[in-house]
Amino acid sequence: MPAKNRFTRIDAFTKTVEDARVRTTSGGIVTLTSLLVILWLVWGEWAEYRQVIVRPELIVDKSRGEKMEIHMNVTFPRIPCELLTLDVMDVSGEVQTGVMHGIAKVRLAAEDQGGHELEVKALDLHSDEANHLDPNYCGECYGAPAPEHGLKAGCCNTCEEVRDAYAQISWSFGRGENVEQCTREHYAERLDAQRREGCRLEGSIRVNKVVGNFHFAPGKSFSNGNIHVHDLENYFKDEGGHSFTHKIHHLRFGPELPQRAIQALSASSGGGEVWSNHHVNPLEGSEQHTDDKTFNYMYFVKVVSTAYLPLGWEKFKGKSIDTGAHAYPHEWVGLGMLGHGDMGSIETHQYSVTSHKRSVTGGDDSKEGHKERIHARGGIPGVFFSYDISPMKVINREVRSKTFSGFLVGVCAVIGGTLTVAAAIDRALYEGHRTVRKLNKN
Repeated sequence: MPAKNRFTRIDAFTKTVEDARVRTTSGGIVTLTSLLVILWLVWGEWAEYRQVIVRPELIVDKSRGEKMEIHMNVTFPRIPCELLTLDVMDVSGEVQTGVMHGIAKVRLAAEDQGGHELEVKALDLHSDEANHLDPNYCGECYGAPAPEHGLKAGCCNTCEEVRDAYAQISWSFGRGENVEQCTREHYAERLDAQRREGCRLEGSIRVNKVVGNFHFAPGKSFSNGNIHVHDLENYFKDEGGHSFTHKIHHLRFGPELPQRAIQALSASSGGGEVWSNHHVNPLEGSEQHTDDKTFNYMYFVKVVSTAYLPLGWEKFKGKSIDTGAHAYPHEWVGLGMLGHGDMGSIETHQYSVTSHKRSVTGGDDSKEGHKERIHARGGIPGVFFSYDISPMKVINREVRSKTFSGFLVGVCAVIGGTLTVAAAIDRALYEGHRTVRKLNKN
């Protein structure tokens, strides 16, 4: 039997002769409509194939000895920059009192004057405020031992160094009356001039990636044994109406997510939820108001390490999840650049938070309708952030929402399904038309 005849016998798509075909107006309309539907559905399949989503994985975080950057922008409208101090501590024993590196203090006008910016000062841990003095000058420390990190060994050449000298032996400093250095630098006058001002702290700090805390509190900070305390004399004696009303413009641990990652996260949620950095950094935009200068605010933050691997990562890196973001000593990486890895990958952190507030004088929350809440007396006023590091790590991989083979299967299903439905509709219209004609003839 010829090969042609063999294939003819197994033909599943038998044809009718041209004379047996009937073309109708309704059939043409159904055909045109089905073609438009096919084009629309195929375009949808193509758009879905091109869409990038994030596929999360959860693993144990095995990193050790890494650093982490905390980026912040917090406004305190009722406390001047001269009184406000930022301190950072962690359980590894590293205490960075009076942190300044990478932080700018922005003086703000009083609230009733609009709170506009007055001065922006980028602070440095090793600024020299006495460079205009005689090189042989050695200022007195007024009974306190000279600070270890002074500009000149055994001397207190600036008001700040006298304050440091007093702080290291837990002496209260006050306004610096009768202190030559503070009189020369007009320290008391600055306190009076800024009495009703506000302050905004913005910038970044780099800390050990271990459990720790950072806090904003009034007065010079110092350690007394194992106790960390602040000189609160000027804060409580000043009649400027100080309080720790504050607004957190942003607070994040690690670099900010790029826009493409946010769009991929939004696509992964089904499009019903608009993702933003607020989902990763929930404290952004939060505010707290109080007229009580003894109020203490506590934020308990749970930090989760998160890596974002860009589309095509597996093609070049295989199954590796090492982004290379911590391949070099952190001292080689500029502030604000830590966490950026190979191929646009990012090592950052998400966090969840719970908060608590109370007066350091003790009492209950009867003003808020909770008499059953009794607070102990003690502590210092301020805003405290206590962060804990989760032992788990989230790996977010950017992937296509479907494979190319999946796209082809979808296109075939669209074409086949649409034509099948169109054929059924056309047949129904044709038979219905014939039936109506027969009834009219009768």
